[in-house]
Amino acid sequence: MSVPGNRLDPWINAYAQRARGMTASEIRALFAVASRPEVVSLAGGMPYVSALNLDALADTVADLLRTEGAQALQYGSGQGDVTLRDQIGQVMAPVGIQAHPDDIVVTTGSQMALDLVTRVFCDPGDVVFVEAPSYVGALGVFRSYECTVIHVPMDEQGLNPVALAEAISSARALGLQPKMIYTIPSFHNPAGITQGPDRRHEILEVAQRNNLLLLEDDPYGLLGFDDVGFGDAPPRAIRADDADGVVYLGSFSKTIASGLRVGWAVAPHGVREKLVLAAEAAVLCPSNYAQMTISSYLATQPWREQIKVFTETYRQRRDALLGALQQHMPTGTTWTAPAGGFYSWLTLPAGLDATAMLPRAITALVAYVPGTGFFVDGQGRQYMRLSYCYPEPDRIIEGVRRLAGVIDEELQLTRTFGTSHTLHQANGPSTPTPDLQ
Repeated sequence: MSVPGNRLDPWINAYAQRARGMTASEIRALFAVASRPEVVSLAGGMPYVSALNLDALADTVADLLRTEGAQALQYGSGQGDVTLRDQIGQVMAPVGIQAHPDDIVVTTGSQMALDLVTRVFCDPGDVVFVEAPSYVGALGVFRSYECTVIHVPMDEQGLNPVALAEAISSARALGLQPKMIYTIPSFHNPAGITQGPDRRHEILEVAQRNNLLLLEDDPYGLLGFDDVGFGDAPPRAIRADDADGVVYLGSFSKTIASGLRVGWAVAPHGVREKLVLAAEAAVLCPSNYAQMTISSYLATQPWREQIKVFTETYRQRRDALLGALQQHMPTGTTWTAPAGGFYSWLTLPAGLDATAMLPRAITALVAYVPGTGFFVDGQGRQYMRLSYCYPEPDRIIEGVRRLAGVIDEELQLTRTFGTSHTLHQANGPSTPTPDLQ
């Protein structure tokens, strides 16, 4: 059969409209290069799973298969294992969430939960409000469902509630249909910023006043290093103050292991039922084996102490990154100082372009993610995301030294030619993001 199209992809004209906007993210495109051992990768946000007690985990898995292998290797419930759902309630208790197991839907990572919520709520053209910048995986989901994504500026406290309210009013004045607000309030990816208690309350008030669903993504909430206004406790989830208007997404990818692909959503009753139906249509059921592995681990291992081990590991690497940035970066470079999580957001000196500079950085054997990947509209060329979670501290320091050399070289070219050869004016001004050092 002859299918009209082009030589490389003869099916290109047969794809659904929503598939035509699907493109590889800049992070995905970097993996092949960044995985080379000679390259210091400050790009991907891979958890440092070697900090786990792998022998203990191996024993847990072996015991599970010996005692409950027939069940673990069988189909399960579309909503997820009820024992694990009860344990997830305990895992969320430190962030203030009290949820019945029936409120929880287990998913194949929180990325799947993002997809399900968007599928249930958003028709093509519906507006989703996101931070500027925002998580690249969420942007990919919203684009795949043909949502209209509107970036809202951030400040030192995260998503700006005044700007959010103005964006909602402007969208409605244009005849658009606002549907959802997506936010990462704790240790933001990629900006590394955390919303304080007052800011969370203000954002929730905007959502309630406008009758919009608030989608709270919280993969890093238990991985805080410094006090961000909540005392000794982890940041209180927005969901803890509104069980009817907030869908909360959680994940074991950062606190146990990303390879097991277990996350969850906590949702109001009616929403939960829709999410279960959507999940059954997508995957029938999440992996029983992965769920029961997580459940056995939580039941038999000191998981709270393990989170402390992860937290201290990431704190040391954060400190290595910030110290190296302070020592090596040229004047005019600024960055955020994260109080937890995996990332810092770096702003280049005026006139430099992180996207155009990347090939030079790879040649210098250091990788990062250009800021444009975290916007839907080409913004972000003067920004980059730096991840400190995976490399050893000495490698982080060396990577920053290499990166600073590349930036210095770009600045020399700018001074020599009067303007940077990497400058791209066509994209216009970028939405401001915080430049906290």
